[in-house]
Amino acid sequence: MVDSIKSVDLKLIADLFGDGYVMDFTNATYADFFRDDVGIEIYDDVYSDNGNSKGKRLRTFMQKGQRAAILKALPGLWEWRVGYLAKEYPGQADTVPQALDRLNALIERLGGTRIGSAQAKAAVSPSAPAAAKPSGGVLAALEQEFLALMAMDEQPHRRGLSFERFLKKWFDVWGLDPNASFATKSEQIDGSFHHDSTTYIIEAKWHTKPTNGAMLHAFQGKLQERPDWTRGLYVSYGGYSDQSFDAFTAKRLIMMDGTDIYHALNRQIDVGEVIRRKVRRHSEHRQPFARVTDLFPS
Repeated sequence: MVDSIKSVDLKLIADLFGDGYVMDFTNATYADFFRDDVGIEIYDDVYSDNGNSKGKRLRTFMQKGQRAAILKALPGLWEWRVGYLAKEYPGQADTVPQALDRLNALIERLGGTRIGSAQAKAAVSPSAPAAAKPSGGVLAALEQEFLALMAMDEQPHRRGLSFERFLKKWFDVWGLDPNASFATKSEQIDGSFHHDSTTYIIEAKWHTKPTNGAMLHAFQGKLQERPDWTRGLYVSYGGYSDQSFDAFTAKRLIMMDGTDIYHALNRQIDVGEVIRRKVRRHSEHRQPFARVTDLFPS
């Protein structure tokens, strides 16, 4: 272990920057940060002693890295944290007590220079307004629009387009910056949105029959042709067949059905929080289709 690095310091680093995930770094941006700003390859095997997650590699770097490299990394990680918290938690107080003072104490003990005034601003901007929840009237209108979709007696193609437009509107009112459907040279994408610093592409199917494994495989193929940090949301109004889960292993995608949408609308649940809980459930339990009623028990 680097001289002067103690267990309490490692806990502080984990509290500040993350013990599994490290803020909103992707694999690529994490590698770029350490390569460009610190001068090391963080994904080298030498930094895998504690595990392969970003947080575990950071812990090993703190234990085995050169002092000069650590003193380059800590101010850069702090700057990244400032922007990350301001974006993700605007107006909220820092949850780590005396965060900057404690980090500066560690830096000074290692022989470095305290983070200066340009970086020493609060990690969360107190003047940034919190994202406003959509009004009850807007959310009630969305619910009625979805119920009207359920009653539509149109050609399947037209109903599918209406479903895509509804999803864009739903994601938009909750601030997920959605894009409408678009075509590339080789494929049709039903839409996209941005959530927790991650871009999701959407596959939206308004079928009364459950989606099968072959359809899920086809969508996963689209994801595999994209950067590793891209995720997917498969929305199947009719749900998913039992066979689909036997024949398909979901990677980088989560699933939603019409019942999920109904309950989220009826209870006026933030769709961003629905996505967040589905992602966590899949990461922890390998369950890509977790029902809203299970994730938000009454």
